[in-house]
Amino acid sequence: MSGRRNRYDNAMIKMFFETLKSKRVWLVDWQSHQQAEKAVTRYIDGFCNPVRRHSSLGFQSPTAFGRKTSDVS
Repeated sequence: MSGRRNRYDNAMIKMFFETLKSKRVWLVDWQSHQQAEKAVTRYIDGFCNPVRRHSSLGFQSPTAFGRKTSDVS
């Protein structure tokens, strides 16, 4: 992350929300706020955190990276 008022200041979080909206939020006509909230939570907890590969982790999923670092320790 860069310094305050730099154009790259919040680029990572902006990209996260753009991806979240395009993959989950805009694809469904939600019946209620609660239904949308549950779906977003499942997406984050079920895909983004354990499965999706992250460039900052050498293009590994957090689960694979955690396994690899715990094997080394």
